[in-house]
Amino acid sequence: MRPLADRFEEHRGHLRAVAYRMLGSLSDAEDAVQETWLRLDRTDVAGVTNLGGWLTTVVSRICLDMLRSRGSRREEPLEQRLGEAAWGAQDGTDPEREAVLADSVGRALLVVLDRLAPAERIALVLHDMFAVPFEEIAPILDRSQVATKKLASRARQRVRGSAAVSSADLARHRQVVEAFLAAIRAGDLEGLLAVLDPHVVRHADAAALRPGMPTRTQGARNVAEESVLLAARSRFAEPALVDGAVGIVVAPRGRLLVVLTLTIEDGKIAAYDVIAEPARLRELALAVLDD
Repeated sequence: MRPLADRFEEHRGHLRAVAYRMLGSLSDAEDAVQETWLRLDRTDVAGVTNLGGWLTTVVSRICLDMLRSRGSRREEPLEQRLGEAAWGAQDGTDPEREAVLADSVGRALLVVLDRLAPAERIALVLHDMFAVPFEEIAPILDRSQVATKKLASRARQRVRGSAAVSSADLARHRQVVEAFLAAIRAGDLEGLLAVLDPHVVRHADAAALRPGMPTRTQGARNVAEESVLLAARSRFAEPALVDGAVGIVVAPRGRLLVVLTLTIEDGKIAAYDVIAEPARLRELALAVLDD
């Protein structure tokens, strides 16, 4: 029989993927995978016929414990959060690697998953993303299969949200928002002017802005010119459903920092609000936009 370490390495990528979606942090996911190896190393698995399933169960239980033990995050000043979370990892994790991983999973999804209760998150991730049957998830959560299905269903509803506009309007508004983001990322001033109403008004929490920028700006050219200055931050932005309408979440490494709520009229952005204060962010209903 091959060495146990070699057999574990065959499953490492899968375990990391599961743990990352459960924890939303690459460093935490790596810790969970390492703890899974330590438990395997001191366990007699001679009678285990499905090592992959056994390892998935173990890493899921570890992630559940980690989620339950997490305290509420410190609400440090936004300038500090932007500096530390957006521009570089402080935990030894490669920020570029985590940025790629967050993009592959979806920043909006990570943000919404982070708002679920631990058991809801475990049930949804295992069943909907990795096709683990409820009969195997229930013992991990110490719930019945019926209760586990209800947890996943409740989580699914929160992830999908409920649109406040028609499907047609939602699709049109999403096109406008995606064009807005694309123009910012490209530094395309003319592209921004094409999606902004001539009299557009931008409001923002002061902490979300660079020093000296006004909390209120009016006029398409003024808004477009200042938006170009924030192009670096736009790489962490993604459309999402915000209070039932198409908005934008800015979530470096999957961690929510800023939300933009937008008013779209006649195919143009007539106004938008940049929300960064933690208390305001908590009040928003966030969900994932369907592809």
